Amino acid sequence: MKRLLIAVLLAGTVFSGVAPAFAADVSQYIPLPTYRVGAYASSGELWWAGERDYFRYINEVEGGVEGVKLNYEEFETEWSPDRTVEVYERVKAGKDGSPLAFFFTHGTPATYALLEKAAADKIPLIDPAGGKTETVDGTVFPYAFPLLFSYYSQASTGINYIASKVGGFDKLKGLKIATVYHDSAYGRASQPAVDVLAKKYGFENIQIPVADPGNEQSPQWRQIREQKPDWVFLRTWGVSTVVALKTAQRFGFPADHIIGDVWAGSESDAIPAGTAAIGYSALAPYPGGTDFEIHKRLKAEILDKGKSDLRDQTLFGAVNYNVGLVNAALAVEALRTGYKHFGARPLNGEEGRWAFEHLTIDDKRLEEIGFKGLLQQIKITPTDHEGGGAARIQSWDGQKWVLQTDWIKADHELLNPLIAEGAATYAKEHGITPRTPETETNY
Repeated sequence: MKRLLIAVLLAGTVFSGVAPAFAADVSQYIPLPTYRVGAYASSGELWWAGERDYFRYINEVEGGVEGVKLNYEEFETEWSPDRTVEVYERVKAGKDGSPLAFFFTHGTPATYALLEKAAADKIPLIDPAGGKTETVDGTVFPYAFPLLFSYYSQASTGINYIASKVGGFDKLKGLKIATVYHDSAYGRASQPAVDVLAKKYGFENIQIPVADPGNEQSPQWRQIREQKPDWVFLRTWGVSTVVALKTAQRFGFPADHIIGDVWAGSESDAIPAGTAAIGYSALAPYPGGTDFEIHKRLKAEILDKGKSDLRDQTLFGAVNYNVGLVNAALAVEALRTGYKHFGARPLNGEEGRWAFEHLTIDDKRLEEIGFKGLLQQIKITPTDHEGGGAARIQSWDGQKWVLQTDWIKADHELLNPLIAEGAATYAKEHGITPRTPETETNY
C-alpha cells in the first residue's frame, strides 16, 4: 500500500515551529544517480554496493535512523551530468510522501551542472571529496556540500606528504612537481591551490592536461621525460589512471614518485596497471581494507546472510566499496542529526541543509558506528561545508593497498583565503548576497 502523507507541508511552517505530520511508515527518500554501465562502471559498481549495503544494514539491523527507514532508489546515468540533471528534476519533489532532504550528485560535473538549480530549489547537493571547491564557503553556497576533502585540500595534503618524504618543507624549494590531470572541471580544480603552494614553498609547478578518456598519453609522458620532474600528481579518473601508470613505466618514470588523488587510487586503477602500479601511492580519505569494525558488522549481518549488493565479494573492503560506506554513513549521521532536532520523520531540503550544517562526528561517535580509522573526524558548520580536510596515504604493493600514514591535514590557513576569494567572485558574478549565519534564526 502506497505510503500516504497525513499533513501537507505548507510553505514556511517547518521553521515557524509547526512540524508536519507524516504517516508512521513514511520513509526518507534517497535517490541514487549511479553508473553501473559505461566507462566508469568498474568504480561505480563497487561504490553503489557500499552505499546500498550500509543503508540495508541501517534499515534491517538498526531499524532505520531514529526509527525512520531509508527508501533508496537507483537511476542509471552512465556518469553523464545531463542524465544526472534529468534524474534530479524527476526526484526533487520527493516520493511516496517523503520530501527530498538532499541529493547525492556522485560526480563533480553533475555538481557543477546542478549548483544553481539546487540553490533555487533549496535542496542540498552532497558530493564528498568532490564538487566545486569554493562551495566549502557556506555563506555563498548554502546548498552545496563538498564534504571531507576538497580539491584544494587534496593538493595541500599531497604537498605535505611530499615534504615529509624529502626531509621537510624547506627541501621543496627547487623541486619540480608535475600534475598530470584529466582535462575537465574535476582535473583542473586543484590548480589555484597548487599555484599558491608553489609560490609559498618555491617548487616548480608543471601542469599537463590529458583529454578524456585518456587512453593515449605518450605525448604527456614524453614531456615528463623531457622536463624531469621529481614528483608527479595524477588527477585522473577511470582508464586515464591505468594508462598513466603504464605509460609512466614505459617512459621510465618511477611509480614510487607518483601520487594519485582521491579518484585515482582504487583497485580499479591499480590492478589493471599490473607491475606498473607497484609502489604507487594515493591520497585516501577513503582507505581501503577490511580492518575496520564496520566491516565485521557488515560481514556478519549483510554479506554472510546473502544480502549484499556486492557481486564479487573478494572486493569487500575495496577502496570504492569503502567510498560508498563512508558516503552513506555521512548521510545517515546527518539525517540522525536532523531527526534529533526536528523529530523522527522525513526531512525536506531546508531541514536537510540544517542537518548537514550541524553534523559532527567525533572519535567517540566513530567508535560507536564502527568507522574509526576509515572516516576522519568531521565537523560541518554554516561557514565550513568541508569539515575535515585530511587524508591518509596508501601505497599499492602489487596485491593490495597498504596504509602508510595517519590522517594528514591540509593547510587550511593558506587555503581558506583562496576559497573565500573564489566564493566572493562567484557571488558577485551571480548577484548573491552572502549569508550571515550568526544572525540567522536558530531553528
